[in-house]
Amino acid sequence: MARKFDPQVPEWIETRAKAGAPTARRLERDMTKVNDRVALVLVAVVGSMWCAYVFAGLALVALPSAMGGGILPLIQWLSQTFIQLVMLSVIMVGQNIQGRTADQRAEATYQDATAILAYAEQILQHVERQDETLSTMQGKTLKIESSMGTVLDKTLSMEANLAAVLDRTLKIEAGLAKG
Repeated sequence: MARKFDPQVPEWIETRAKAGAPTARRLERDMTKVNDRVALVLVAVVGSMWCAYVFAGLALVALPSAMGGGILPLIQWLSQTFIQLVMLSVIMVGQNIQGRTADQRAEATYQDATAILAYAEQILQHVERQDETLSTMQGKTLKIESSMGTVLDKTLSMEANLAAVLDRTLKIEAGLAKG
């Protein structure tokens, strides 16, 4: 009899199913270190468009003095003050948006994987039912083969008996024809 398929479900599947998809919000909520929380607050504040507006205003305050000194102070003001201050916040805003988008993609991927796992479990149940059916059919086939062997043995025995009867009949006919 063939071996039955016996799947082993990894522990992490059950653990992950209970925990759900990891998200940035959940990770932030679970943070316990003070430095981590302070860093998150600072990133949230500096990584906002309001901070970019404040930095732009602050940079514009220094613009008149940069304009009065010629081209070099103006280039220095643009590169060191305006671009660094304003673009820092704008880049962080963009990264936050990309992070939220990545979280949404990760959540969708998690949901897809969960759906695929559920579908695979349904397939596995179907295969298990097929295994049971095949085992039943195999048992019946073995019984039929055994019965056919018995029938074949009886048929061969009957054929031998018929051959013996035919042989005797031919001998009797031959004896009657001579006599």
